Amino acid sequence: MPTIAQNIADLAARLPQGVRLIAVSKFHPAERLREAYDAGHRLFGENRVQELVAKAPQLPDDVEWHFIGHLQRNKVRQLLPHVAMIHSVHSVELLRLIDKEAARIGRAIDVLIELHVAQEMTKSGFAPDEALSEITPELVSSLANVRLRGVMTMATFTDDMEQVEREFTLAQATFEQLKDGLQLPSFDQLSMGMSDDWPVAVRHGSTMVRIGTDIFGPREY
Repeated sequence: MPTIAQNIADLAARLPQGVRLIAVSKFHPAERLREAYDAGHRLFGENRVQELVAKAPQLPDDVEWHFIGHLQRNKVRQLLPHVAMIHSVHSVELLRLIDKEAARIGRAIDVLIELHVAQEMTKSGFAPDEALSEITPELVSSLANVRLRGVMTMATFTDDMEQVEREFTLAQATFEQLKDGLQLPSFDQLSMGMSDDWPVAVRHGSTMVRIGTDIFGPREY
């Protein structure tokens, strides 16, 4: 059975240059993350605030933590001291709250706008047309402590790769339209693709893939 280090090396060899690998460790203990760290990996993603906050002190300070799950407003203050990037900003209200809380602790936080392109209603995020109408240059200029870095999305959980392809195509097009409208040099990240669909995501311009199972194996509950 391949080790975590071997899994990371295999993925790194298959990913195009410039695509960053976020190791998603949901429900895996910190010891498993340490194996990935000892193999040279530094980018880790968590879906739950309490899990990220608990694991962060157990790993060295040079780990770059990415929050990728649904973020509740009442968890923002708890999360911000630990995280380098929030992938899942699903409303203007949440964006403004992150800006306010980041200012309170004297930080600037990188964020991604979450797009809802999947067929599953349980997933959150802006519909593409909502993102294009609500994420405006005027809004961005009002935010002093967040850096808008790009877009994140999740495809429908399905074996139909043609459907996944359509959804990633839509996300890529929306990302490009936002980029053209905002004219922000920092707006250059497209986070999409997980263990089952990352090759499709990469074909559609993904710059970050979020991989859990293919690195750590099945989740430990």
